Amino acid sequence: MHFIDTHAHVYAAELATDIELVIKNAISTGIDKILMPAIDSNTLEAMLKVEQQFPDQCMAMMGLHPCYVKENYEQELTIVESWLAKRKFIAIGEIGLDFYWDKTFSKEQHLVFETQMQWALDMQLPIVIHTRNAMGETIEAVKPFAKKGLRGVFHCFSGSAESAIQITKMGFYLGLGGVLTYKNAGVAEAIKDIPMDYLVLEKKEKNIDWYRYRNNKGDCIFNGIIFKDNKVFLYNIQMYDAKNNETLFEKLEKNEFKLRLEYKEDKEENDE
Repeated sequence: MHFIDTHAHVYAAELATDIELVIKNAISTGIDKILMPAIDSNTLEAMLKVEQQFPDQCMAMMGLHPCYVKENYEQELTIVESWLAKRKFIAIGEIGLDFYWDKTFSKEQHLVFETQMQWALDMQLPIVIHTRNAMGETIEAVKPFAKKGLRGVFHCFSGSAESAIQITKMGFYLGLGGVLTYKNAGVAEAIKDIPMDYLVLEKKEKNIDWYRYRNNKGDCIFNGIIFKDNKVFLYNIQMYDAKNNETLFEKLEKNEFKLRLEYKEDKEENDE
C-alpha cells in the first residue's frame, strides 16, 4: 500500500523525541510522503529540521496559519515571503480564515490570506486552506483567485453539501481527515455526490499520536473503517487519490493507493 498524507504536523513538539519512530511507522504502514503545513515563524525551524532529516518522506509547505495572525502579522508575512524566495516548497499553507475563538484580527486575517493567495498565483503553487467558522467568507475570498487559475485544497473539510459543490466548482479539492468518521459531523453526506477526482486524504494533528502508537485511536483514514454501506463509493477513493495528489502537488511522484474502508463509531465532534 502506498499513501500520501496531504496534511500532518509531524514536526509537532510532542513528537520530537519519537520522530524516528514516527517516520518508521508511517513508512511501514505505506505512507510514502507526508506534506507538512507551516504554522508561523516559531515552528519553522522544527518543520524544516524534520524535512532535512527525512527528505524522502517529508515535504514542507510555507505560510502563515490564520490562528497566528496577530499584531505582528506584517513581520510574519515578511518571513514567509523571504523563505518563498529562498527555495521551493510543495505548497503555500496552511492559510485561510478562522473565526472560532474571536474576530479580533478578522481584517488582518483577510489581508494575510489574500496576500498569500496572490503569492501562490505568482509562484504557480497550490494552497492548503484552513477554515473554521468562516466557510462562506473563505469561499468568497478564494473565488477571484480561483478564476485566475489558483488551485488548492480545503483541508479537513467539514462543510455542507452546498459548500462542497462551490469548492469543487472552483477547481479546488476537499481534504478528508478523521472528521469523516464522526457519526454526527455530516461530512459523509455532504460529499456523497462529489466526484472522487476532488478528494484527497489527510491525517489531522488532533490524531497525530496515531503515527507514534499505530493503535486504533484516530486511525480512521489510513488504516480504518469509515462506512458500513456504500462501499463502492469509498472503494473508489483508493483508485483516485494518488492521481489527485499528483495533480494538485505536481512535485510528487506517482503513488498507487490501497485503502480499507468500514465504519468506526466515534462520538467526537470536529472542534479544530
